[in-house]
Amino acid sequence: MTGRVLPHPLLTVALAAIWLLLVNSFTLGQGLLGLLLGWLIPFFTQRFWPERVRIARPWWLFFFLLKVLWDILVANVTVAALILAGPRAMRPAFVSVPLDLRTDLAIGILANTISLTPGTLSAQLSPDRRSLIVHGLRVEDPELLASEIKARYERPLIQIFEPPC
Repeated sequence: MTGRVLPHPLLTVALAAIWLLLVNSFTLGQGLLGLLLGWLIPFFTQRFWPERVRIARPWWLFFFLLKVLWDILVANVTVAALILAGPRAMRPAFVSVPLDLRTDLAIGILANTISLTPGTLSAQLSPDRRSLIVHGLRVEDPELLASEIKARYERPLIQIFEPPC
């Protein structure tokens, strides 16, 4: 019953928070409107979702978001330093990152996380969904970049969305 009335509870809260940030007003009316929109959007779009989102460890998701925000901050400083150092400091390259993730949602979050972090960009997902091509602005060691992405982002996403049965 709860699934029909409130199909995506975490998405509802996230959409309400995004609404409050967009309107830049933290009044009771805007909060209620944000919650209403946060409920209506998932409610009316639930038939378009290919699978029910299952978050096995919600607290790990919170810590994952903190890690991503920290990485974005650090990467901004790093990219600014690269730009100031000039083109000779950059060593752009494409790197293939093998994937252990299997769900579309987790792969999508990984690809977006990589693209949100300055200096890296998700370029292409292989047709078999087993590897992701990532462009890095400064790549000294391709294997090191792939292992950092797997350790910092993919492993936590596996724990959050794809726990062992």
